[in-house]
Amino acid sequence: MRKLIITADDFGLAESINEAVEVAHRDGILSAASLMVAAPAAADAIARAQRLPSLGVGLHLVLVDGAPVLPAAEIPGLVGPDGQFFRDPLKIGVRLFFDRATQSQAEAEIRAQLERFRASGLALDHVNGHHHFHQHPTVTGILLRLAPEFGIKAIRVPIEPALIAWQAQREALFTRSLHWLISAARLLRMPARVRAAGIRQNDYLLGLFDTGDMTGARIDRFLAHLPASGISELYVHPASARVADFAGLPQASARASEFAAIADPARRARLTAAGVLLVPFAAL
Repeated sequence: MRKLIITADDFGLAESINEAVEVAHRDGILSAASLMVAAPAAADAIARAQRLPSLGVGLHLVLVDGAPVLPAAEIPGLVGPDGQFFRDPLKIGVRLFFDRATQSQAEAEIRAQLERFRASGLALDHVNGHHHFHQHPTVTGILLRLAPEFGIKAIRVPIEPALIAWQAQREALFTRSLHWLISAARLLRMPARVRAAGIRQNDYLLGLFDTGDMTGARIDRFLAHLPASGISELYVHPASARVADFAGLPQASARASEFAAIADPARRARLTAAGVLLVPFAAL
């Protein structure tokens, strides 16, 4: 039986996202969610997760485009005048690579986010990063150092196999291949570093190139072309239009479409009939 992880990122960013996670796990195909511990609706997300013991909840580490846990005065190299993380990954990425003070501040912030997650009482299913920023070699190194202390047992490796994705979607072969080449070059050492630390990782990640356009039809094509072996993760960004904060979310209509797709009980039944087991990282 093939194992598949279906993860919702941005858990805790808004109550509309939290509701989508709860419903899609209860009724549909969602098996995991990644929590932003300093986001506006984090407390609501934690309360919902505590009602869903089979949902694998991990840390969605935020170091760009979001709110920190630590006061801005303690991490001046990571935040702008508004006290929020810089929105430009390249700007902070270069600084993180070369500046030791910024590296020290990043480690303090990562530790603070892990401590806040631990304070929630939830089991830590996995770690990944907002905008996949955990792939930065400095951030990966910090996570690996902190893994024994905080029980990090799984980390997402954000590389999508171009051929498998193209076979599923039958479009943009050249662009998908270029995207894969850039990702593979940038993440040349990450899988080996994670493996050497004894930490689990996905073998395949699906949906990376198609982020923001994961319609039901597109998800079905991915599900029909899952690799025969290895651990596949498909990730989504759902939100429920029933909640008042929904209209203010980036890519709101796409999030509603993704929610409808992953909350469909019929899709769960089809996966079960096809011999696909939906699991969190902890089940690997």
